Amino acid sequence: MLPPTNILLQEFQHPSQKRPLLITQSKFSKHVSVYLMMADATSLAPAGWEVHVGFRLFLLDHNNDNYLEKESSLLNYNNRYIYWKGRRFHAMKVEWGFDRFMSQEAFNNPENGYAVDDTCVLGAEVYIRQEKFRGRQDCLSMVKDPISYKHTWKIDKFSALTADCVDSKTFMVYPKGKGSGTGNHLSLYLALAEPTSLSQGSQIYADFTMRILDQVNAQHDLGIANYWFSGSQTVCGWPRFISLGYFSLPGAGFLIRDTCVIEAEVTVHGATTNKIML
Repeated sequence: MLPPTNILLQEFQHPSQKRPLLITQSKFSKHVSVYLMMADATSLAPAGWEVHVGFRLFLLDHNNDNYLEKESSLLNYNNRYIYWKGRRFHAMKVEWGFDRFMSQEAFNNPENGYAVDDTCVLGAEVYIRQEKFRGRQDCLSMVKDPISYKHTWKIDKFSALTADCVDSKTFMVYPKGKGSGTGNHLSLYLALAEPTSLSQGSQIYADFTMRILDQVNAQHDLGIANYWFSGSQTVCGWPRFISLGYFSLPGAGFLIRDTCVIEAEVTVHGATTNKIML
């Protein structure tokens, strides 16, 4: 009786690239399923390769000493099998075969000779037609129910800051401005935390609200934006977030006892990662 689990039967190798192929056998509803499968799909993934394969799968009839066979796409020309298109193996599609190779009833019937002494013999004839490099593309994953995160930074002794830029893990503040805001505005940016943790080419899409809190009247000064963050594009913000004159007004509430409070509310909506181009 055929067990429900997959069984590794035999391993094949492409003679030039040494990319192993294997056959697996599994239970599919009331049928026996047989597949040809890449044994090491990681050999395709890093470079974006794909392999076009023509193949035939065999099941031995012990009683009559011959094989039941099924083929992948082929053209029958002058009684010769010519593999025409074949099947395309790549990192996202590592197996091809037949979900309903034969019924379990026929397979287990002793008169048919396929399972003798609880043993069957399967084989494969494999033709590697072509190998291609397909490059890469971005795969977008969206967050179904995005959650907003709030970050707060309290900066004490603001008037004593001498550095052009002060930063935390989330914020970058230029007390005397940057770019078009130099000398007359406070510049404020949201920074991507741990950008080195992103794989090359990956991006994170987020919308965010940044505020300098009015500690007296709760009339906060804010900016709203969205941005694709990546390993090479790690910050987004405003060179002219608030004028230094308005920021420093005693009645504005932004700078109380030489302390200001900055807040960011961030919602991540999705991310892209590099995938094999199919």
